[in-house]
Amino acid sequence: MRLVWRQMLGILVVVVVLCTTLTISFVGITNRTVYLNTWRQLSQNADSLINDDEIIFNKKTGQIVGIEKSQVDSKARMLIRQHVKFAIYDGKHALRYTNEPDYIPTISAKEWQTIKTGQAIQKRANVAKTTKKVTIKQTTPHSPKDEKLVAPPEMTTVIKPYFYKGKLVAAVAIGTFTSTMRENMNQIINDLLISFLIAVLVALVISFFVSRSLTRRIDAMNKATRQVTRGDYNIHLENRQKDELDELSHNFNVMARSLQESQEEIKEQEERRQQFLANAAHEMRTPLTTINGILEGLAYDVIPEDEKKHSIELMQRDTKRLIRLVNDNLNYEKIRTNQISLNRKVFDAGAVITNLRDQLTKKAAAKDNQLVVTAPPELRVYADYDRFVQILFNIIQNAIQFTDHGTITIGGRLVSHGTEFTVQDTGIGMTDEQVAHIWERFYKADRSRMSTKYGESGIGMAIVHQLVKLHGGKIRVTSRLNHGTTFTLFFPDRQSAPHTGVKKNHENGNESDK
Repeated sequence: MRLVWRQMLGILVVVVVLCTTLTISFVGITNRTVYLNTWRQLSQNADSLINDDEIIFNKKTGQIVGIEKSQVDSKARMLIRQHVKFAIYDGKHALRYTNEPDYIPTISAKEWQTIKTGQAIQKRANVAKTTKKVTIKQTTPHSPKDEKLVAPPEMTTVIKPYFYKGKLVAAVAIGTFTSTMRENMNQIINDLLISFLIAVLVALVISFFVSRSLTRRIDAMNKATRQVTRGDYNIHLENRQKDELDELSHNFNVMARSLQESQEEIKEQEERRQQFLANAAHEMRTPLTTINGILEGLAYDVIPEDEKKHSIELMQRDTKRLIRLVNDNLNYEKIRTNQISLNRKVFDAGAVITNLRDQLTKKAAAKDNQLVVTAPPELRVYADYDRFVQILFNIIQNAIQFTDHGTITIGGRLVSHGTEFTVQDTGIGMTDEQVAHIWERFYKADRSRMSTKYGESGIGMAIVHQLVKLHGGKIRVTSRLNHGTTFTLFFPDRQSAPHTGVKKNHENGNESDK
């Protein structure tokens, strides 16, 4: 709730500052407008006194010779009711008429000089020059009399000259008490204060609901954050795609999904790691038990002479099996972390495929499989020779492993910007889920074949995938359950292959990727 109050305080401060500024500006403008309107009205009243023939002039001398007192008195009474007082002077500075005996404004010599130029004077001045004492009535017969000083009332006055044939013939000093104007101003200020208070209250209510709506969404994010810290990533924040908080909610949802996927992937990897350790332990235990048994037989001389050669061959085979298992994992880590070098060059892939067919024919025949080569005898490819052999060997061996009484077809052809190879078998195939995970380390599509002499760790396809990527190539798998699998590989040519970190070998013209 602290954020709510801070936001409300911020909005309230803005409203108060804005209303205060507007109020001060409006009061100042209104005050000036009131005075200007008052002076304009007083000037019009003065004109009505002089221009309506109530004042009789001597046209020769241009002086006031008489006043239609009845008509002027009528206007004077009307003006008194409006709190307007006036005095009329002739051109010789003599007072000729006043509607209030107590109001006899004096016109200084300087002011006479000013109005003789035809310029009216607008001023605010006190009626008397000093304060006076006012006796306060007794509240009881024996209470003492009290007196207090009262400031003289202030009036706003207009002194306006009138000319006849260019000669000053009259001047009217007319004014009204500023207290009347101030009453109007006070009423305006009171109305503004009431409006100000209403605006503050409305701003408080609106700011509360606005701030609460924002903090409610922030509270939801805090709650979601606490769930994430507890490891619960099954979170979805409402997102209306309206503002930055909605964008933050969207990003939070994306983060939560990513963490959820990462958590699931970590669980899967942990399961595969544990499965791999179990597989590795099983794969190691059998040859180690065989080796240990033969060594004990040799140590105690219980193995006949004619069996010793065969026993040593068994130890050699199982030792190579252990070395191969360790090397597979070491090679994968080196490939994954880009710690190997590619010595790429252009060579004949057709000869490599033929050699691999001859090498694996015996292994395929053991499962009643046939190896068929449809690639042309001469097929140029740009790749690292040893890694290329390793890639095709793993894929063909994988096809043999998962095919019984079938055919493995090895093809190849030149395509735009490179060379394409296919290895197609008629084996057990895979589901879509198995295809999606085939490049993952420790993954084995057929867990029933973990102990065969071909499928040892489930890491061969992961190595193949990393090596193809390292060449800048592509590899994809299409498969149908019980209808076989097809691996398609693409190796880019020299112009299209990535050459980042390629170093020329000037002795043999090859290129080495560091």
